[in-house]
Parts: sequence; structure tokens; C-alpha cells
Amino acid sequence: MSAHPSDTDSGDRKESSDPDVLAEQVSAVLRHLVLLLRRTTAGQPVTTQQYAILGSLEHGPRRMTELAEEHAVQLPTMTVQINRLEDAGLVARGADPADARVRTVELTGEGRTRLLAVREARITRLGRDLAALSEQERETLAAALPVLAKFGRL
Repeated sequence: MSAHPSDTDSGDRKESSDPDVLAEQVSAVLRHLVLLLRRTTAGQPVTTQQYAILGSLEHGPRRMTELAEEHAVQLPTMTVQINRLEDAGLVARGADPADARVRTVELTGEGRTRLLAVREARITRLGRDLAALSEQERETLAAALPVLAKFGRL
């Protein structure tokens, strides 16, 4: 005996809102989106993770410990990344005015220029890809952005 259409529809709605099912779907979609963004910087001397660190410094100097926590890495790992960025002339170290023992990191002019260039390349790529979607698909995506932003802050 076939299922009644409304039974199937409610089952689909339940499955699509099930947190475990949704988590799997979101994970897969995010993976593809991250890979898409990484392709815009492929072949660059600075890694995607290092660009993420530059983005964390966009609004001013940050403590090394804050950066490590934000990027979910141990302090020695962050130190290695900062050393590489410093060697490339993209960041500079400083001291926290409130506590001279605390090391801070900030963007250099070159670091800001590179960060903005990567951001522009990503936006250009995303804009081109979004233009290939239908207007309804773009509207659906735009409507989902506040939820995605909230999800990213949890």
C-alpha cells in the first residue's frame, strides 16, 4: 500500500529538521564551500589557514593566545604560523600595553593588502558562481544567511 502524499511530506520535513540529519548535510555542504574558497587561493605562498589568521587581525592587534583559541590550535602551532607570516612580512609582533609580557600580533600594510586581495578574489568567484543560480535560488540563499550567521556564533 502506498503512503499518502501528506504522510511522505511530513516525514520529509521531519527528516530535514532532524538535528543529526541536518548536521550531516551541513557538514557536507560546508566542506564543498570551503574547498571552493580554497581554490581561489591555490598556488599562493600563503595557506588558507594563514589567510584566516590575517582575517582575525583585520580589526587590530590580537594576543597570541586569543588567536590560538579562535583557530582551535595549540599556542605552539599558532606561533609557527605567526613566524611564517612574520617572515613573509604580513604580520608584526608587539607587546600588550597593559602587560609587556603578553605578545600581540598585528597586520602589516602588506598583510592587509594581501588579505583584501584574497577577499576580493573570493567575492569575485562567489559572485560568478551565484550568478549561475536562479533568482529564486539566490533569494533562498539570502534568506538562509541570518540563520547561518547565528549558527556560526553558537
